[in-house]
Amino acid sequence: MECRVLLLILTSLVLRSSGEHHMKQQVERRQSSNKDTPIVVANWCADDVYPAMLTQSGGGPTEHGLRLQSGENQTIYVSDDWQGRVWARTNCSFDDSGQAQGGSGSACSTGDCGGALGCQIAGAPPATLAEFTLHGGMDQTYYDISLVDGYNLPLAIVMLANGNSELEQMQGSKTNPSCVGSVGDLAPQNFDPYKNGQQFLGTSSNNPMPFETKTTSDDVEQWCPWDLQVDAPTAPGNGIYPYPDGNVQRPVFDPCLSACAKYSEDQYCCTGKYDGPSQCSTNYYAKAAKSVCPDAYSYAYDDQDSTFIIPEGAGFQVIFCPGRAGVDSLPDLLQAAHCQSCDSES
Repeated sequence: MECRVLLLILTSLVLRSSGEHHMKQQVERRQSSNKDTPIVVANWCADDVYPAMLTQSGGGPTEHGLRLQSGENQTIYVSDDWQGRVWARTNCSFDDSGQAQGGSGSACSTGDCGGALGCQIAGAPPATLAEFTLHGGMDQTYYDISLVDGYNLPLAIVMLANGNSELEQMQGSKTNPSCVGSVGDLAPQNFDPYKNGQQFLGTSSNNPMPFETKTTSDDVEQWCPWDLQVDAPTAPGNGIYPYPDGNVQRPVFDPCLSACAKYSEDQYCCTGKYDGPSQCSTNYYAKAAKSVCPDAYSYAYDDQDSTFIIPEGAGFQVIFCPGRAGVDSLPDLLQAAHCQSCDSES
């Protein structure tokens, strides 16, 4: 049964080889759609974060922004044809009315949405995004972690079977992407979350997450290109940066703009004459982002490497600062689709 599900996913990826991202699709609304799909937003960071939710289509949550203290989580409910995104804002300061202190300007250092606690517009870059198209056609759900708007916090998406027997048979190690690009939030190389029978990101010791073990703390600390750091360190000595800049201490919290967000150039944003999968290719930011977050969507036509596709019916958990990144789940999933037993079962 599992192999048939994986083959279905492989087929859907082939059908979507045009490169159009699922968030750009015009999703057909269902005639009757209740808000009963859970999205559990969890803060595993050491500090408070301010998650935000923006609806593109379908029935969105009643709340569009909230505060979560470290260790807290909150469940929001959306319709089963919802299309939207979730992200977290950092270092925020709101007044009692839910507006930026002083009534104008930004309230948060990253991910701000016009200074409001409840977001009616997209967050300002950089912001790590969890993107969902719950009713994407062919009875499938599409989702991804996106770094197209830059990176501010580690993030993981955990699929919740939500009572669906078909989804319950899918392995969490194949469906739950994660991205940790902050050295202060990276678990050690010998990280073992399965002690005493515990689960981690929807996986267990019987079906463990294939953790990235080659990437070092130095790799994570240095991945953001120097010119794209939001708060690049002050030049040492006589004001001249050494080349390469690897021996310059970077801040632990080091948000990173994408090349598109920083420069707004067609070649980076896949616009103008670069608008198309054959015209727009990866860039220096996207390559750097992929080096630490292979599960994440890094530029506008990164779909086949980064969009996760499952049968409809799932809920999701969005976790900020999950602790350790999984390694490139999607290629593993595609490879599993070629298992020999599938031929005999189909």
